[in-house]
Amino acid sequence: MAAPRLPLVTVTLKQFVRRLQVLLLYRRILQAIRQVPNDSDHKYLKDWAREEFKRNKSATEEVTIRMMITEGNIQLKELEKTLALAKP
Repeated sequence: MAAPRLPLVTVTLKQFVRRLQVLLLYRRILQAIRQVPNDSDHKYLKDWAREEFKRNKSATEEVTIRMMITEGNIQLKELEKTLALAKP
C-alpha cells in the first residue's frame, strides 16, 4: 500500500530560507549540547531545546521568526562561550 501523499504547500523563497535558518540553528544548538559533559545537564538542555522549537513551530509572522532566530543565535553563542570556559 502506498503512503498517503501530503498536500502540496506553496512557500515563498523567503519562507524557504527562514526554514533553512531555523533548521540550521536547531542543528547547531544540538551539536553544542552534545559537548556538555554532565549527563543530566545534557538531557535537560536537549529537552529544553526541543520544547522551545516545538512551542514556536506555529509562528508565522516574519518579524517574530527573525526575532526568535536572533535570540536563538545569542543563546547558542552563550552556550558555546560557557562550554569553552569549562574546558580544562
